[in-house]
This record gives sequence, C-alpha cells and structure tokens, in this order.
Amino acid sequence: MIEMMIEQRRRSLGGGLEVGRILPFARRRMVGPFIFFDHMGPLDLAAGVDRSVDVRPHPHIGLSTVTYLFSGEVMHRDSLGSEQAIRPQEVNWMTAGSGITHSERFEKARAVGDHLHGIQAWVALPKGDEEAAPSFSHHEGADLPQWDAGGVRGQVIAGHAYGLTAAARTHSPLFYVHLELDAGVRAEIPMGYPERAVYIAQGAIEIDGEQYAAGRMLVLGPDVSSFRALAPTTAMVLGGESVGERFLFWNFVSSSKERLAQAAEDWKEGRMKLPDADHDEFIPLPSADTAPPPMS
Repeated sequence: MIEMMIEQRRRSLGGGLEVGRILPFARRRMVGPFIFFDHMGPLDLAAGVDRSVDVRPHPHIGLSTVTYLFSGEVMHRDSLGSEQAIRPQEVNWMTAGSGITHSERFEKARAVGDHLHGIQAWVALPKGDEEAAPSFSHHEGADLPQWDAGGVRGQVIAGHAYGLTAAARTHSPLFYVHLELDAGVRAEIPMGYPERAVYIAQGAIEIDGEQYAAGRMLVLGPDVSSFRALAPTTAMVLGGESVGERFLFWNFVSSSKERLAQAAEDWKEGRMKLPDADHDEFIPLPSADTAPPPMS
C-alpha cells in the first residue's frame, strides 16, 4: 500500500528560479536518511540570464548534498577548492560534515542558454559522522552503474540497488536510482530497506490499481514491490535506513538544536570560509527561521 502521497509545493529561490519542494513535509520530514528533495525545472534559461538566478555561496553542516541533472549544466565551487561542472547523468556528492560552503552558478546558461531539469537532495549523516571532515566527489560513467532491459533504463546514483553499487561514499545504508520507463512497462522497486519512496518527475504510474501523476512522491509500505508506467515516465526511487530525528534550520541539519544555533552564529559572524574562487558575495543568514533553504 501507499503510506502517504506528497505533492510538490512550488518555492521561489529568487532570480526567477523556482523548484518543486517535496521534502521536508509537515507530516513526513524524511524518507530513510533523505531529509530534503527539490525538483528543479524543467526551465528554459535564456542566454545572458541575470546573475540573480545563481545560487550564491552559502553554508551547510551535518549532511551530504546530491545534485543530479536530467538536462542542463551547473557549476559548483566550494570552500575545499573544488570547481566542477555537473552535466546530465553525473553526480556531485558533497559531504558537509562539520561545515562547508559552496555556490552553484548557471554559467553555461549565461553564455549560450540552457534547459535546466534535475533533482537536488540532501542526505542526513548519522550522529557519528555529523562532524566528519567535509569532502567533495564527482562521479560519472562507470561510477554510476546503468542498465537497459525490457523498456526500463536505469542508473544507480548512490548506494546499492538492483545488484549494483554506485561509487559515492555514503555513511548509512541507502539507495537512490533514476529510472526511465516506456509506457506500459513495469519496474521493480528495491526491497530490503525499511523506508522507501518513488518520485514521479515526468509521466504517470500505477500502483495497486491507483494512478499517480507527475510531481508526487509516494511513500511506500513494505508490501509494494513494483509499479507500472502509464506513459513514458521518469521516476526516482529512493530510501534507506533511518538515522533518527533531525532538526533543520536554513541550510543546516543536525541531531542537536544547539549545534544548529552554533552554525548559524558561525555563518553570521563570518567564521565559515568562502570558496576561494567565489568569495565576493554570499547569502546572508535569514532573519526568520521560516526562510526556505536555497537549492542546495
């Protein structure tokens, strides 16, 4: 059965960039360790787009950010010195741990125009890793195992699923997979994880005789083992083991409210290093704790 259906809520990140926010949700803050899930686009960005659409340098603690694109290009720069463009079917996996700052710029779009479409997710770290040293890794090709069989084309983004394992280092048991399905085709959903969900990015699916359209996340009961595509469909399947309760303020995730307050104070007082290659501007600490997080 379906335990819950979560519809995306449109959120503005400024500069004309909108996302469909799925997680956190009032009645379901997390699925496994996934605490944040945004659907970006699809959005056409014209050549010469204003820099206000960029995501300026901002901080994180206690989580890993996962950027995955269906189309478009985003330039990542962080306080470790990483500078890496991400393109479709690649992964930028950034573990904030004790603290990191980064920016995301639409430089290709500014130069020649672009069609942006993708997913931003945050994975909360287990308590023992919340203060780990920050790190960044980029993955493509063989790092992200793919298959194509019976009208289903899949790619493992992170973790282990379908007998395949992605290369990014994860800190708790999880899976995260991109599926493309032809109309009428049935896809299996990984079992063996206590919390699982399907997000319909495009198309429509059927589970147990019920139909669901794009823009919805379906939190699955333990008995759901597959779904059927009613049209050509793009779906993300994800889940894993819970890491326990987490608190979230702005871009910070922690098992401790006191740690969130410390991170906010550190950012406000300029104690978190900005990216070497992108340090002339930054996103200030919001004045209200209801302020939405930026893209990642």
